[in-house]
Amino acid sequence: MRDMFDRPLPPSPGAREHNSIDLVNSEIRLPGGKIVDALSTPDATTAWLIECGLLSEGAQLQSYCQNRLVGLRNDLRQVFTACVTGSEVDPRALDGINAALVAVPHASLLRHAPGEGFHRSLEHPVTQLIEHAMSVIAEDAATLLAGDEAQLLAQCEAEPCTRFLLRTHGRRQWCSTRCGDRVRAARSYARKRSQATLS
Repeated sequence: MRDMFDRPLPPSPGAREHNSIDLVNSEIRLPGGKIVDALSTPDATTAWLIECGLLSEGAQLQSYCQNRLVGLRNDLRQVFTACVTGSEVDPRALDGINAALVAVPHASLLRHAPGEGFHRSLEHPVTQLIEHAMSVIAEDAATLLAGDEAQLLAQCEAEPCTRFLLRTHGRRQWCSTRCGDRVRAARSYARKRSQATLS
């Protein structure tokens, strides 16, 4: 993800530990109204999932898979917003997350191979690549929202940023130093302008 100055945008606190936060933050609004979407094409979506360790190198998703992941992102954004603001949760968003949770088995199946004996493995046919990735992300979101860290979930307070983060300390308001610097610079400019008007 790159900002308007073509520099990498650092992940928000918690995004490295929670791929659900990382997915929600894969679309951001930059100052000036520009939207940057890491899932804008099937190739970009494939690259994002490979970078997250949810797809193997060489995998290739189609637009159908891209649209499904974008749909999960929208559902997660609605549920995260409800968690942060205390607003009503849209049951359709929960249905979307729950559908992703049960799309593929999470239990290792018992297998037997001649000469090797019994072993357990998770199997995800090629046709279920996106289902597997979505179930891992949905599991992460469910664990986050139903656990102790839910109270740490916050949304960046620097307009127009909409990224989510985990508050690493009680006073944290912004997803990155860049957002904080932008807000402080705007406040300083407003103060100077106000003082100039009074003079």
